[in-house]
Formats: sequence, structure tokens, C-alpha cells
Amino acid sequence: MNDYQQYNFRLEVDEPERIDKLISNYLLEYSRSTIQKWILNNEVLVNGHPCSQKDKIKSSCNVSIKVKAETEIDLIPEKIDIDIIDETEDYILVNKESGMVTHIAPGNYTGTLQNALYYKYPELAKVPRTGIIHRLDKNTSGLLVITRNIPSHYNLANQLQKNKFKKIYHTLISGNIQKPFSIEEPIGRHPINRKKMVVTDRGKHALSRIRPLDNYQNASHIQVQIITGRTHQIRVHMAHINKPVIGDKLYGFKKSNFNRVSNIYNSIDNEFSQYLHSYSLSFHDPKNNKEKKYIAPYPKSYSLLLNEFNKNNNDKKI
Repeated sequence: MNDYQQYNFRLEVDEPERIDKLISNYLLEYSRSTIQKWILNNEVLVNGHPCSQKDKIKSSCNVSIKVKAETEIDLIPEKIDIDIIDETEDYILVNKESGMVTHIAPGNYTGTLQNALYYKYPELAKVPRTGIIHRLDKNTSGLLVITRNIPSHYNLANQLQKNKFKKIYHTLISGNIQKPFSIEEPIGRHPINRKKMVVTDRGKHALSRIRPLDNYQNASHIQVQIITGRTHQIRVHMAHINKPVIGDKLYGFKKSNFNRVSNIYNSIDNEFSQYLHSYSLSFHDPKNNKEKKYIAPYPKSYSLLLNEFNKNNNDKKI
């Protein structure tokens, strides 16, 4: 019997956009070229009808996709050490290191988590995107869940799409935060620098809940729960309030902010370091529907900087 992946969802459309792009923004685990192939094969229905990849969708619509599971092509297995937190018959929990790209893309065909997974678990070749249903930025560390079969892929991807995952990040930021609060600002692509995202009225709804864990001179250790999952969400929201993630030069971090504590920051020798870590991940087991919660230890560079801040009593504010 052939294995099939079935998706049924509603696309909310803010402005006219090509259907292939809209779907690729929604189903992050698939490449745009794969989605275009589905459309050409009439495997994508919009409001019950086949579509063309050049069709521009002008209003919200219902999308149905049914595709056969196929072996990944052009994927090179590579023996790369990865930190496995847990694994079951249905999923794998990985603690991704900072500096590792999540999956292959133009310019990143080797050295990715996807290459490493394909080597360690070759059976993942028949699961869409080698089981990867969500991603972390290259320089963000922490928890990712990998699906191991078609039923678990559908179940967990569906939970993710409906915002049923509870995702909590820990991060070290420039500046101080004294009490819990939320940032609810829409995020979209930067109009000039296409590698960046920005808070914009034309963006998609984004909600981050922030809680301070500790404060230091010129820095804070905070927890962020993302209710939505927009690209670069935490980095963009923190930069928007002028408290960028330490090490995140793309979004405004300046080492000069740490002139008085430069001995602490300079003690960390890690060219990748962006001090943002996917700390906790909760979801429901696809087999028994019981809630599962996982926590990933901080990477070495994160722990070193945090320990230096904690040990330096002269710099600590509270």
C-alpha cells in the first residue's frame, strides 16, 4: 500500500499572492519547487478545484493537498554528530547546535541537520523533508522534533500548524527587562534587505510572551514563549524594542553596549554565538495523545556567558 500525506487547511490572504508562494510560507517543511510539482500534477486543490502555480490568490481560501510519500533526492548522508534528547517509534528530539543549518537549501547542500539525520536514520528518506516539520535559524540552538513516519508527520505537523506546540526559548539580550509583558506586532519581509524580517503593518500576526529570568548590567536573561511561529520572530520583536539578542548583529546588537563588561563578553570565543536557545518544547504524542515536554541544556558558549554574568557580582543589578 502506498503512503500518502494529506493536508487540509485554510490560507488567510492579506494581499494578492501566488498560490505556490502562499503554500510554501504555510508548509515550511517543503521546498517551493516541490509544491510547484504538486500543483503541476493537480495534487493541490483550492476551494475544491485544481490550480496553476501562477494563479494569484486574492482572498482567503481552503486548500487540500494529497501527495504520495517519495524518497528525498539530491540529499547526501553525512556522518555528523548530533545531540539526540529522546527518540520513539514516531519521533526524534534533537538539540541542534548553534552554527548548523537545519535543512538543505541553495548554498547549503552539506553539513546540515538534514544531512546528519539522513545518515543516522536512512529510513527518514521516505518521510517529507526527512521528518523535519519546523526549523531553527542557523545560529539558534535547541530543540527540534523530527517525525519518523507518515502518520506521525501528519499528526505533529497538524499540531504545529494549529499552534498546539508550546515553544519556550531562553535568550540573553542587550538591555534590561524588569517584569513580564507581551509583544504583539505583525512581522513581514524587510522591503530592502530580503534576508531580514521587520515589524510592519503589512506583516503577519506575531505574538511573543516575555518573562525576565535575571538582570545584569546592560543585559538580561529572559524567557520567551512564541504563540505564533514567524520567521526570526524573537529576534525581530526584541530588536523592535531596542533590546536585541546578544550576538545578533543582523538585528542591531552592538558589542560597544558592553564596554563596561567587555571582559565578560570577550571571554566567549564562538564565532557562531547568537545567544538564543530553544529551551523547552511541548506537544501531544501522536500515538496516545499524552502531553510530552522536553528540555534541552544550553550550549557551552551560552552557559559560559551566563555563568560569567552570574559570577560578576559588581555587574549584577538585582
